[in-house]
Amino acid sequence: MTVTYTARVANARFCGFSKLLLAWKGSIYKVLYKEFLAFFAMYTAISISYRFFLADDQKRYFEKLSIYCNNYASLIPMSFVLGFYVTLIVNRWWNQYTSIPLPDRIMCTLSGGLQGGDEQGRLLRRTLMRYASLSALLILRSVSMAVFKRFPTMDHVVEAGFMTREERKKFESLHSPYNKYWIPCVWFTNLAAVARCEGRIKDDNTYKLLLEELNDFRGKCSMLFHYDMISIPLVYTQVVTLAVYSFFLVCLIGRQFLDPSQGYPGHDLDLYVPIFTLLQFFFYAGWLKVAEQLINPFGEDDDDFETNWLIDRNFQVSMMAVDEMYGDLPKMERDRYWNDSNPRPPYTAATLFVLRKPSFQGSTFDMAIPKEDMHFQPLKEIAENLEESVTRNHNLALFNRLLGSAPSPTGFMGGALRRTSAQLQRLTRSVSPQPSFADAENEEEKSMGRSTGTAGSMPSGLELDTTQSTICSCGGLINTCPPLSGVEFHRQGERDGRDEEKDEKMMEMPKIPPPTAPTSAGRRSPLALGRVKSHFCASNATNRSVPDFFSFQPISDPVKVMTPKPQPTNSKAEAVSLLNPIA
Repeated sequence: MTVTYTARVANARFCGFSKLLLAWKGSIYKVLYKEFLAFFAMYTAISISYRFFLADDQKRYFEKLSIYCNNYASLIPMSFVLGFYVTLIVNRWWNQYTSIPLPDRIMCTLSGGLQGGDEQGRLLRRTLMRYASLSALLILRSVSMAVFKRFPTMDHVVEAGFMTREERKKFESLHSPYNKYWIPCVWFTNLAAVARCEGRIKDDNTYKLLLEELNDFRGKCSMLFHYDMISIPLVYTQVVTLAVYSFFLVCLIGRQFLDPSQGYPGHDLDLYVPIFTLLQFFFYAGWLKVAEQLINPFGEDDDDFETNWLIDRNFQVSMMAVDEMYGDLPKMERDRYWNDSNPRPPYTAATLFVLRKPSFQGSTFDMAIPKEDMHFQPLKEIAENLEESVTRNHNLALFNRLLGSAPSPTGFMGGALRRTSAQLQRLTRSVSPQPSFADAENEEEKSMGRSTGTAGSMPSGLELDTTQSTICSCGGLINTCPPLSGVEFHRQGERDGRDEEKDEKMMEMPKIPPPTAPTSAGRRSPLALGRVKSHFCASNATNRSVPDFFSFQPISDPVKVMTPKPQPTNSKAEAVSLLNPIA
């Protein structure tokens, strides 16, 4: 009989499980006491031999062997192997119990679906229910030792009333090398088809429901058969068993108490009873015994399934449901709360405390909110595509920041022009002694540098047109660009102005005056140099707008864009003549 202790642990108390430790039936003591006594006896025999029968040299050798076994015994993964194995066994054990076929759903379907209060209707219902019970009996007889001992032969099945003699002849005449527990289920379907043809089953939906319940019943019978045929792989069971037994065989030597006078680490205390080793054996070996009991719950252990009780219960309940209870209805009467809109069943004195507890209304039922926070507020209108526009503006601002921090090509051009003009100014100063002329040129250069620096600054904010194709124009002027950001333009101009002031300070440093020499034929006169300077300044003033390499222009004609612009030959020759060294 299965040991049931559910009522004893219904309420959690102080040391609630302590009362269960004294139970003997179904306990770990009953299962493990023989192995426990054998382990303790072998440990005691080895300990006595070490202490009283071994010589000194043999004791030293045994002590080294004990230390070696104790150090390497922890390499066996006991907790992992046993834990995974027992978890697998427990899941399999519960799944086998849920696979036991129960006739409750079939008997309810038969009692309400197969009509007829006469003898023929009663015979149909009882025979169909007996076929279902016979199928469950045959499969339990095949997997359970207790049921097989109760019904060892088919004669016992016939004598018990689950099968008639004619049905036994029919059953044995069907030759099959496999288990024939499914034959009563086929008889059930054939008889149900006859009842449908006779009109005992009123419609096809009821007939379909009856067959679906039978298929579910038969599927559970099949699962029991497969659980019995397909076991947990033998290699896994062998690995677990060998791990446990080998671990404790090593512990018989490794956990011995050695002579404290030898000074071995961890052997300062000499005891005769290895308390913690015995506890470890009790836990690990007991864990293995749990798996041994649950791996086949259809045996005769204390906690195995009560299959014979299930057979008796199922057969008695199913026959009563389809026969005696068919059409048996109590007289309908008004209940005692007929006119009560709020029925309250009474309580006894032992359960009166339930009325004192308020009913649960929800976790936020007692939450307090200030009155000023309980007024509804008008919802503000949300602009359409607000999130998209914010994201686009953020990306554009990031792009402008990157452009503002990058060096500008126009700044490079302005720096080249300033360096060229500075070289010409040095030449002019070295030749021209007139200070008024040099001061005028310095003022003109400053104004030109400011205009060039301003024009060469890279605009940070560009108004990009995303609706039409654009192309970077390298030949356009700055005044043809889209509107620029005034703030960034001013900041860039200030930065360029500071750079120009540094260049001017470097140019204003005192120079070593060159030696005066008469003008030769190969040298140009100061008048010629003045003409070159004035010509360069004039050309620079006329083309003061520097091309912007980052201005975007819409593409109007792709042919014009792909065709390179011809460069004027005179301007190129003039630029080359200005940059060539003076002969």
